Amino acid sequence: MRSFWAALPTEGRWLLSTVAIQTLGRGLTLPFTLIYLHEVRGFDLGLSGTLMALIAIVGLAVTGPGGVLTDRYGARAVLLVGIVMMIAGNALLAFATTPAAAAIALVLIGLNFGVSWPAFNALIAVVVEGELRQQYYGINFALVNLGIGVGGIIGGLFANVDRPDTFTVIFLGDAASGLIPLALLLGPLRHVHGRAAQPEDGSAHATVGYLQILREPAVRWLTALTFVAMFIGYGQLEAGFPGFSRQIAEVSTRTVGLAFAVNTAVIVLLQFTVLKKISGHRRTRVMIVMAVIWAAAWGLLGASGMAPGGAGAVVGVLSFMAVFALGETLLQPTVPAMSNDLAADHTRGRYNALSAGAFQGGAIAGPVVAGFLLEHDLGSIYVGLMVLGCAAIAGMALALERHVPDSANGRNPAVPTVTQTP
Repeated sequence: MRSFWAALPTEGRWLLSTVAIQTLGRGLTLPFTLIYLHEVRGFDLGLSGTLMALIAIVGLAVTGPGGVLTDRYGARAVLLVGIVMMIAGNALLAFATTPAAAAIALVLIGLNFGVSWPAFNALIAVVVEGELRQQYYGINFALVNLGIGVGGIIGGLFANVDRPDTFTVIFLGDAASGLIPLALLLGPLRHVHGRAAQPEDGSAHATVGYLQILREPAVRWLTALTFVAMFIGYGQLEAGFPGFSRQIAEVSTRTVGLAFAVNTAVIVLLQFTVLKKISGHRRTRVMIVMAVIWAAAWGLLGASGMAPGGAGAVVGVLSFMAVFALGETLLQPTVPAMSNDLAADHTRGRYNALSAGAFQGGAIAGPVVAGFLLEHDLGSIYVGLMVLGCAAIAGMALALERHVPDSANGRNPAVPTVTQTP
């Protein structure tokens, strides 16, 4: 960690130093938004779920335009707009007593997610390059998990459905956390705008569309791999995993909550070690190892359903989250680093938007499939589908390796530098 911090440019240190604090605000509200809408504001459960879906739907809808805007106006400008929408959305949600007000608030939050994701990854790529970039994405991921995990613990201890004002406080706390990145972008990072440089051939930025980018075989394979990884990975954590754990393994809600704590702990404790181990190795091979680890994790969850309600089920559920987290520490540094290494400066926003869109698409489709299979008592087929998805990831990684240059596959990293774009 000391050597990594020493190698970072000043801008990189500013970006990284406040990540956990920023995401702590998100952790305050993430596990409790549905509870807030249903139990505190009194909306029907179906309506509350539909309102929650607005975040993902709106985010996916604006990801593409967000990538174009990032390339045209710069990552910093897009991030500023996104953060302002996030602050406004959470502040409005804190006092929303009608479905219409809650819908407006959640749309604003979704707009932030959709435009900020590609913009933030693009800004990181502007600040750091080469092997340092891969390390940065991994450490950023660990700090995000740390912030969300700590925020979730604080929110769980503080929020009380019998005291609606406690929920108002946590949503206002989430809004206030946005003031930190806002101050960074307006202060120490005001000169790193990340605006795309004009290509040497003089062609306009707008002539490079998403279809043109997707004609590149490496981009197609990486986008497909990202979608499947999200479908069988993060798309299951909020729906499939809890549903299987409760209905098939028959463990307590406390065990499910503890499993998420185990997941966060493994990521925070192992990410630095994993980054050291994968340095210099082909990112596609790292993805294959991740797929094998995730297949083993799903096997453990499947085994937990063979002894429902007992100690074996508890061990299986907790072991799933621990092993799954190990796979996450391999995935998160590699995919965004490869995407940004494939991109040119003037297309970086669009490359990141494609990756973010695949992520969001998988995260939306995953719960739908999981809900259908578990509702029809098809737990074995559900686990089998997840393992099959892991095999598909390994196959796509091998196909991707044939098309991606070594410079984007972690074999020939550039010297870490900071790109000043006044």
